[in-house]
Amino acid sequence: MTHTRSAYPAPVADLVPAARDLADELGSIPSRNQLKTRLRIGAPKANQILAELADYVPNPATGTETAEADRTEPVADLAAAGPAEAETRELAPVVDAAPADEEPQETTLEDPGTPDPAAVADTVAAPPESVAEATEANPMRARRRLATWPVLLLMLPATVAIWSGWVGLGQLAGFGPVHPLPGIADSFVIDTSITLPIGMETYSAYALYVWLSGRAGAKAIAFARVSALLALSIGAAGQIAYHLMSAANVPAAHPLITAAVACIPVAVLGLGAALAHLVKEDA
Repeated sequence: MTHTRSAYPAPVADLVPAARDLADELGSIPSRNQLKTRLRIGAPKANQILAELADYVPNPATGTETAEADRTEPVADLAAAGPAEAETRELAPVVDAAPADEEPQETTLEDPGTPDPAAVADTVAAPPESVAEATEANPMRARRRLATWPVLLLMLPATVAIWSGWVGLGQLAGFGPVHPLPGIADSFVIDTSITLPIGMETYSAYALYVWLSGRAGAKAIAFARVSALLALSIGAAGQIAYHLMSAANVPAAHPLITAAVACIPVAVLGLGAALAHLVKEDA
């Protein structure tokens, strides 16, 4: 007997019981492709059915009993009918004979090889790789990475200003050219004032990275947050002090300022070592 399909697609409410039966057979919530194959529906309806099955708990025992009952029902009928009747039922073909006094009526059967246009339209309504489905499956895929190259334009002038400010403050506070290798390389001279911008600003940037990246442990992040804000505050205070003294043509820094500036390299070394220890400890 040929089963004709309705020209109108079945609503989601009528498909949910069949989807629950499929979930019981599988023992878990079926995937979208499994729903499309079993129920012959498209991706939009499959997504709606999956939403309906979100709170459904599959019952594997029910699905197994239903499947086994479907398989064993014909066998049970044959066993109850007896050997002779079972043999007759297996061998005798079923012929739908029309009464002798009635003329057979012509019936038009739908070609099973011709798909229903409505079902086909429902099946191909949305391609699997559409942008909407890709965004729903992976929300991070639609998010584009922000460009960071404008930071380079900000860093260049800031680096020049900060570098010159620290070097000028260091020179006012007693930093200057020294011979670090006397008797070994007397011609080797280095200006120690460059140690201030390198140490302070490098630590500030690294502490900000540890704090904002969130990749370290809680102790390291807390220490990095406090020390980064402290380093940036000290850097701003140093810039203010240098520009005030430079505008006033002060030949040398105040002794208290000189003492504070002299402690900066030591403080940066201690902060950097402590932060590195915390980062390694939490790793």
